[in-house]
Amino acid sequence: MLATHNAATETPPPMTSRRPVEGPSAWFAADMRARQDEWTYCLSPTEVAEIETAVREVRARGLELADTRAEDFPLPTLAPVLRQLRDEVLHGRGFVLLRGMPVENRPIAESATAYWGVGAHFGKARSQNAKGHLLGHVYDLGDSSETNPNVRSYATAERQNFHIDRCDVVALLCLRRAKSGGLSALVSSMTMHNVMLERRPDLLERLYQPFAVDRRGEVPEGKGPYYEAPIYNEHDGTVSVIYSRQYINSAQRFLEARRLTPEDHEALVMFNQLAADPELCLDMSFMPGDVQFLHNHTILHARTGYEDWPDIERKRHLLRLWLSPDGARPLPPVFTEVYGALTIGDRGGIICKETRLHAPLEPA
Repeated sequence: MLATHNAATETPPPMTSRRPVEGPSAWFAADMRARQDEWTYCLSPTEVAEIETAVREVRARGLELADTRAEDFPLPTLAPVLRQLRDEVLHGRGFVLLRGMPVENRPIAESATAYWGVGAHFGKARSQNAKGHLLGHVYDLGDSSETNPNVRSYATAERQNFHIDRCDVVALLCLRRAKSGGLSALVSSMTMHNVMLERRPDLLERLYQPFAVDRRGEVPEGKGPYYEAPIYNEHDGTVSVIYSRQYINSAQRFLEARRLTPEDHEALVMFNQLAADPELCLDMSFMPGDVQFLHNHTILHARTGYEDWPDIERKRHLLRLWLSPDGARPLPPVFTEVYGALTIGDRGGIICKETRLHAPLEPA
């Protein structure tokens, strides 16, 4: 059930000048479930053959992944399709699922090259952590958020709460599934905005004001251990989101007098409840070869916890890219705290003093 305003509240919520977000980015889960064919693209044998030919050429030239560009990975038939899919991610519903990438029973170097090449047609890869990983590995390394306050949840089997990643577009390629669990969940943060506007405009207004957000130990040079940013940010005719409740909570360790207020908690609780509401939230089960592209400015994503296989060669393994595409939206100045810069096509990611950009083929 969608969250509703408490009728027993004595003082009605204050008026707001905010307006609903209109267009295809504000969707409901039931509608998306009924239209799966519209957001799923299955690669044809011709397109798979193009990818495999490009992989062979890149590897024959000895190109490092981090140095491979879209022009090094020609896809005569598929490239125009990828441009259309990118446009749908950036300016439409905010997500697509690409099926049929050639990954099963192949060396990871080949799968990673195929994935990198397809991703290069979407945008420029960005660093995903202080180590400078341009190719990320979503893989349980045995760490825990209970014992390590700086651990990133993608390196655990834990449940991931709804959040955005620090880039315009995030892409995930499934190499292997877990024994059980590990479902992907996504929700339109634009629909959440509209529901809050209707039900509790006072709490929506709070989300347009800054929250402290933890950097989790990945601190760019000259910056502090946390930054401040609103969850909803209106700029140049669009609304964009910066959100991780886990990082908002852990930023409290750096604050003394200025703690989260009861109103803050109420706004965040409603926001979280809406994200998980089955009327809004769309679950997605990955198969090997599936690639999910998400627009972080309009989509929140999460993952259920999972039980993995005991055998290393069967363990759940996804590859991840953070991408900065051409044609993306302008962003407000506060995004420099998250992205480092605002230049379209060259922004986002995590760069610290000792960061060295590279694309590792194994989880680390």
